Amino acid sequence: MKIVVAGEGAFGRKHLEALRNIENIEVVSLAGGVESATGDVAKDFGIPHWSLDLGECLSQPGVEAAILVTPTPMHAAQAMQVLDAGKHVFVEIPMADNIEDSRALTEKVKATGLTAMVGHVRRFNPPHQWVNNRVASGELNIQQMDIQTFFFRRSNVNALGEPRSWTDHLLWHHAAHSIDLFRYQTGEDIADVYAVAGPVNPDLGIYMDMGVVMRTTGGKICNLSLSFNNDGPLGTEFRYICDNGTYTAYYDDMKTGRGEIVDVSDIDISTNGIELMQREFFSAIKEGREPNGSVGQILSTMEVLEKIQQMVEK
Repeated sequence: MKIVVAGEGAFGRKHLEALRNIENIEVVSLAGGVESATGDVAKDFGIPHWSLDLGECLSQPGVEAAILVTPTPMHAAQAMQVLDAGKHVFVEIPMADNIEDSRALTEKVKATGLTAMVGHVRRFNPPHQWVNNRVASGELNIQQMDIQTFFFRRSNVNALGEPRSWTDHLLWHHAAHSIDLFRYQTGEDIADVYAVAGPVNPDLGIYMDMGVVMRTTGGKICNLSLSFNNDGPLGTEFRYICDNGTYTAYYDDMKTGRGEIVDVSDIDISTNGIELMQREFFSAIKEGREPNGSVGQILSTMEVLEKIQQMVEK
């Protein structure tokens, strides 16, 4: 399968590295935003064509699909551009930074009948797969999830310390990961949500601290704390409090509530969540089925984000 990757930044490079592990996938073009960086990344990964014009990249011979790892404000419009070109699309989280674009993209997917997937990697990380498998088998029943997403991000730089042309968002990006995971792991819709936010940063124009409490239709609850002001261990830690045990997950590491290591190395073909998402996307295309993490499945998460946005703006 010949594909296009859009995005020459830190996470775009992670996607390109993961694609090297998947047979029969050929990146024939790289779409970028900065000429020098795009050319350098194309050279580093042996990609024969690159351009700052996504349309030009999509028009390369034989292209069937695109993976979008571009700035958040571009996600929805670019995803619709890919679909309009008759190609399948994988768009990194979030699929949009507002509810109107989220709904419009969902309708576009329905109209085209093409495969469209959103990069909610937590669904694929081995520790969360381990929990999901046991919930599905009836071995575990989640009572509560406690999630802490902590970063130190007071300037517009990416994971490599390079300047960003856009601003990361605590709600529409980072909270989206955890809210979707809560829905996915419990298998229930979110019935109640309450949220508060701290002051808006005068330079970045975003909330730097947030607290969210949710409850599903079946009474399961989630406490989510997020901060860009945390000068300490970075990332997201998940605590699953279940009827038959407590478990914590941090990236690809998992422990019981008592600190005992849980081996999740054999959960899937790889421990790389990005690679596992990509494999699901390509498999869904080949099998003509809806992927795990489809645009349609994620719309409910975006609806919850909109409710939170309205709450914190009051």
